[in-house]
Amino acid sequence: MNKSQLIDAVRDNTDGVTRKTVSEVVDALFDTIQDTVADGTDVSITGFGRFTRSERAARTGRNPQTGESIRIAASKVPAFRPGKAFKDQVNR
Repeated sequence: MNKSQLIDAVRDNTDGVTRKTVSEVVDALFDTIQDTVADGTDVSITGFGRFTRSERAARTGRNPQTGESIRIAASKVPAFRPGKAFKDQVNR
C-alpha cells in the first residue's frame, strides 16, 4: 500500500470526510512524527508501536570493489518497534 492508497482507505473508513482533508491529516501526522523523532523524542501510540531515534556507532567497513578499509561515521537512524496489539494482528 502506498500513501495514496492509505489516504483512500482512511477516507473509506470515515463518513463524509473529503479526500483532501484526509490527505492533510495524514501529511500532518507523518510530519509531526518525523519532526518529533528527529528532535530526539519518542512517539508512542498505544497498541500500535513506538517510533524512536537510535544512535549508530562509528565503525570500520570495507569497500567491496577494492577491499580498502573505510571509516563509516556515527549516525542517528529512525526505528520502529511494533506494539503487542499490532504484532497480534499481524500474527492472526
